[in-house]
This record gives sequence, C-alpha cells and structure tokens, in this order.
Amino acid sequence: MRQGVLDLRAFYATPLGRVTRQMISRKIVEAWNDGAGLDFLALGYSTPFLDAVRPRAARVVAAMPASQGVEAWPAGQRNLACLVDEMALPMPNALFDRVLAVHALEESDSPIVLLREIRRVLAPSGRVILAVTARHGLWADAESSPFGHGRSFSRAQLERLLHEAELEPAGWTRALYAPPLPWAWRWAEGFEQVGARLWPPFAGVILMEAVKTSFAVRARPFRALAPARAAAQPVQARAALAFERVDSQPSRPSIGPTMEGSAPCE
Repeated sequence: MRQGVLDLRAFYATPLGRVTRQMISRKIVEAWNDGAGLDFLALGYSTPFLDAVRPRAARVVAAMPASQGVEAWPAGQRNLACLVDEMALPMPNALFDRVLAVHALEESDSPIVLLREIRRVLAPSGRVILAVTARHGLWADAESSPFGHGRSFSRAQLERLLHEAELEPAGWTRALYAPPLPWAWRWAEGFEQVGARLWPPFAGVILMEAVKTSFAVRARPFRALAPARAAAQPVQARAALAFERVDSQPSRPSIGPTMEGSAPCE
C-alpha cells in the first residue's frame, strides 16, 4: 500500500525534506532546463520538484494515485492536481512532452503497467525521468523517509523495466548522498559533492531518463523484384548532457554543479 499524501507532504516540509527536494530538483533542471513551452505530467508525488519548470511550461498536470491521495497544488493558486488510476491514466495518447515520476514506481502494484501508461501519454520523442530509491543506497532502509518504503531498484533493473515498456534509456545519474538523519541536512551539500566522487554506489536515489522512440520505415516500391531492405531505426534525441549516457559498459554518473543556497484533469 502506498504512503499517504499527508505523510509525503509532512516529510518535504522538514529541513531534511527541503534539502532532498533541492538535490533532486537540481538534477531535473540540468536535464530539462526550465521546460519552456513544454507540457508536463507529474506522476506519483512529484510536485515538490516542479518549482523551476512550472512558471514557463505550457501546461503542468499533477496526477496522484488514488491509493496515495491527492492535495490541492499549487497552494493558493488554480488547482493543477487530480486523482487518477495509475494503471489507466485518464489522458489521451501522446499528450505530454515530459513526464516526471517520483514516488511512483516503488509502491506501484505493477511497475511495468505504469511505465506502459507513461509511454502511451508521452508525445513522440517525449522524455520521462524516473526517480527511484537506489537498491544499495543509504536511504533504502530509512522508513522515516518516503524512499524507505516499497521496492528499490538497481540501474540494471530499471533499464530492463524501461526496455520491457518500450522506452529507451537515454541517461542516468545519482543524487542524495547525505545520510537520512535529521541533522544531515546542515552538511548535505558537502555530502553531495564528496559522495559523488568517493562513494557513488551509496547514493539514495537513481534518476534515469528515457525516450519514447518512434520508427521511420522506408516504403517498398510496388514493382520491386526483390523486397527492399526496410530501414527501421529508432529516432532518438541525444541524451541530455546532465545525465551520463546509457550504454553497455557501466560508468559513473556525472556530478552536478554546486548548489547555491479532488479536481478533474484539464
């Protein structure tokens, strides 16, 4: 069973939760910049990470699973959040340019069905970022945080899931090296910089970007004597520079710069 929306909101209101938001949001901005003119879907409990992209996005919809609950968002403004069945999203095909899924896969009844729904609502060549609890990270057993609930993932497991859902992994990175302890937020930036260099496997979160690929097939002449060779190649945008490219050889993720400082869907 999923964590409730009140528990999630309470965590992100704590000092450690605010630092968690900053560390993960930084990686999202590195990959997608400010999202100007794009349509965004925030799935799971992704609203804490949208502050940088919401002002310039063409449209933002926050879809929260029914088993989690929903809250009005953003506070004090026109509501952009709705309650959904995560296994059958109430959106038409190919609607969103970007999908951000945080606290979505870990407690889903069927991660593969959820990923296929994400693929369905993504526009051609659209992109999704999945932020999931890292299997070997310090946060996987921290039940005082949202990342200590549900299943955790390794990079290889996440890539296999994406391939099964017909999404192409394009890049990945890690975040959240500070231990999940109440006092750790004071030195979170130092943990982030040192941890990325000295103990990358202990990061609390894996972020993986994937692309919805489309295929172009060359037409075969009607009177051809032999079948023309079909050219079916995935058309895929280059992986964002902020993320390490996904390839057959494992590599260390990139290190980001130092940080400063229920309504219907429409």
